[in-house]
Amino acid sequence: MRVFWIAGAVLLLDQAAKATVLQFMYREQSIPLLGDWLRLTFTENPGMAFGITIGPPGTVTILSLLATVLVGAYIYQVRNDYAPYRWSLAFILGGALGNIVDRVFYGVLLDYGPYFTGRVVDFIHVSLWQGFIPRIIPVFGGAYMELFPIWNVADMSIVLGVVGVMIFHQAFHERRIAKRRAASAGGRTWRRPAAVFSDLGLEAPPPPPSALTQADAPAPRDEAASENGSASSRSSAVSETQL
Repeated sequence: MRVFWIAGAVLLLDQAAKATVLQFMYREQSIPLLGDWLRLTFTENPGMAFGITIGPPGTVTILSLLATVLVGAYIYQVRNDYAPYRWSLAFILGGALGNIVDRVFYGVLLDYGPYFTGRVVDFIHVSLWQGFIPRIIPVFGGAYMELFPIWNVADMSIVLGVVGVMIFHQAFHERRIAKRRAASAGGRTWRRPAAVFSDLGLEAPPPPPSALTQADAPAPRDEAASENGSASSRSSAVSETQL
């Protein structure tokens, strides 16, 4: 399936980029590419987005595995449906697998923890906004803040897939409804035998002989009534002669 080819390509590209960062950069190193707006900054994320962690070590990895299995099962269910929608899901699946590899194996490969306790390698540093927060905002008002997500190829693929799902989900559901209506309508359609024969490349069955049709046809009511009348007159004549 093309969906799994896309997911596999995303996984390979993500792991190749992370291997390059691990080989040529050290932790917390930052290399400017477009000034302060775009940099390569090597960091490791032990949790979910924005470093959020829940539960004991390995919990995030197990939850990520369960979510990825559900995405794969859903992709299998819609494997014959609208292609752009399936491709968007493929980007989500590939990105999820890329980060799962980090969480499951990187602790052992980089020698800092057991399996399922690895940290995700992030390196794409984008400075979206920096400045002072207005004072009217509670708690954070007047503070200086910088919005600078640091992510990787897998994260970018997930975001791209989510955007694709939002764009194509309406067309996906409309096509599904149209297929169901066409299938249900096709199941209730009655077709004449002649149409069936023509579809099979055969000639239509010949009409029945006219003699059989006339013999089997019921007599009209007027003729039946006249015959009954003549029969009754004949029977009365016979009875008079006998007397």
